[in-house]
Amino acid sequence: MAVVGPTGSGKSDLAVALALQLDGEVVNADAMQFYRGMDIGTAKITPAERRGVPHHLLDTLDVTEEASVSDFQREARAAIADIHGRGKRAILVGGSGLYVRAALDVLEFPGTDPDIRRRLEAQLADAGLAPLRTRLEAADPVSAARLGDARRVVRALEVFELTGRPFSSFMPAREYFQPAVQIGLEVDRQLLKDRLARRVHGMVANGLQDEVQRLDAAGLREGKTAARALGYSQFLKVLDGEWDADQATEDTIVATRKFARRQLTWFRADPRITWLDWQDPDLVAKSVGLCR
Repeated sequence: MAVVGPTGSGKSDLAVALALQLDGEVVNADAMQFYRGMDIGTAKITPAERRGVPHHLLDTLDVTEEASVSDFQREARAAIADIHGRGKRAILVGGSGLYVRAALDVLEFPGTDPDIRRRLEAQLADAGLAPLRTRLEAADPVSAARLGDARRVVRALEVFELTGRPFSSFMPAREYFQPAVQIGLEVDRQLLKDRLARRVHGMVANGLQDEVQRLDAAGLREGKTAARALGYSQFLKVLDGEWDADQATEDTIVATRKFARRQLTWFRADPRITWLDWQDPDLVAKSVGLCR
């Protein structure tokens, strides 16, 4: 089963409560919580908050390493199989939509070719994005219309050269890899906006800037994934003297709210998710009922 929804909606707490009720273990599907040391800014569940429930796929990467959906798929499915093999219930939890689908759905990942990637990145550096986008429009118009940033355009062209198939042909169908139940947390959007602002202020008060400074010394800027995390990219600008802490805090709040809206849009598109009120006093009981 999986617990999904926007950041700040209480997914981690519900997953722990379900694990206690169902003799389960939790599998993390939040991409930024893979990173060791990224604790405050990702609202990573603490050992005390886990209440003795085993958690898998937390703290698996250094900040210099790049998160990989295909690696996660393999690791998450292995963790789920291990949990089920011991007669327990696996509870996937997270707001990274593609990672959730990678664990739950029939989803094929094309390979990579470093030589093709380097050549395309060199062309991007020399001539800009426009020629690559024109090439992608001819090879894969579906991806060209959907992908905006240079990194994804390069990836789509790499896949086309490597496999002869459009990148869009690898997009998942809504077909479970094995039977699953998805519970989504339905939020009051204004209350969530207020909660996210309070949460960011709390992160700052609890030492987010110091955490970013420690991770900067450990190579945070070298990481293609970790350096883009909400809060971390903003407070790197504080360390560089570009912003003050108040500006970084407000920008993090705005970015986090936008991210929550994108998460809701992603998960709302999946008709298989059963939505429950995040503030329902019977939330745990109703969730357990869906899993029996």
